This record gives sequence, structure tokens and C-alpha cells, in this order.
Amino acid sequence: MSSGPVVVPAGLVVLVGPPASGKTAFVRELIAQGRLDPEAVVSSDGIREEFFGSGAPDATSDAADARVFEERDRRITARLAAGRTTVAESTNVTPRARARLMAVAGRSGAPVAVLRFPQDEAVLLGQNEERERNDVSAEDVMACAAVMRRYADEARLRAEGAAFVCDVPGRGQGTTPAEAARRFTFRRAWDAPG
Repeated sequence: MSSGPVVVPAGLVVLVGPPASGKTAFVRELIAQGRLDPEAVVSSDGIREEFFGSGAPDATSDAADARVFEERDRRITARLAAGRTTVAESTNVTPRARARLMAVAGRSGAPVAVLRFPQDEAVLLGQNEERERNDVSAEDVMACAAVMRRYADEARLRAEGAAFVCDVPGRGQGTTPAEAARRFTFRRAWDAPG
């Protein structure tokens, strides 16, 4: 990625990266810098905590997952229907996860932009160790990273329907979340159909 400014088109912005790749830190910096409205971010982890609290044993069951992602889709749909940019913050490393989001965007007539968070294994493992959360193992992080490498390259993302794809730099590229956030500007709204 160049070090120049990046303008992310309005619509649905799908973050793609394994746990500990820097997605949440990047989003927090975007909000802190006024580059993104807090309500624009729809986080599956945030919804999970809202519904079940932190560390609840039943928060990761299949039934809990279904409830969390139904609510996520509902919130995304409501924002997109109003023509407002929305950021889907979850790992989204699998084609299946992205297909669900692409379908939501398609029903709303929203363009899709993808921001990828590629980091090497050493960076991911180090960042996972530093996280406040301890519910994601190193093995889980590495498995997600392998899936991302295999199924989330730019050509595949564009074939799935992304109109815009950009990598977000992180620690592996010598960039802090604050520095990365300063490079990005988000268009906030578009003319929604209907």
C-alpha cells in the first residue's frame, strides 16, 4: 500500500483479518480521529458482549453465534437502507462469511469495500499475547491467518463483489494504528435506492 491518503468509498466496508491483526485498534483510532462515526461500526464481538456479557460460557455456542450474526445483519441493513456507510467488524476471512455480508449489501444496493489486515505470524502471535481478551488461542489465530491467505486475496475479493480492496498497514509494516488511521478517509453516505 502506498503511504498516501486512501479514500474509502461509501457503502458497506468489510474488514478482513484474523484475530489480533489490528482491526479493532484501527477502528478505535478512526473514531478517535473523527474519521468515522462510532455508530458506523457494527462489531460482532460488541454485539456478543452486549447480549451475553464478557466471558459467558454460552456466548460462543452455535445458537449464540446465530443470534449475534442475525443482529449484526439487522443493524447493517438498517444503516445501509438509510444510505450510510457501515463497517462490518469481524474476522470475515472465509468466503462464506463474506458472502453473507455481500448479500446484505446487495439487497440494499450498497457498494462493498474491503479493508484487509494481512500480518505475518510473528506479529499476529505477539499481538494476540498482548490482547486484553484471552478467548482466542494462538492456534485459532494461525488457522484464521491460513484461511485468509488462501481465500482472501485481492482477486478473489473482487470476484466476490468488492468494488474496492485495500490493505491496512500494521505493526509488521512499522505502522501504528494511529498512523494507519490517518491515511484513511471514509465517504459517509451515498444515495440509497428507493
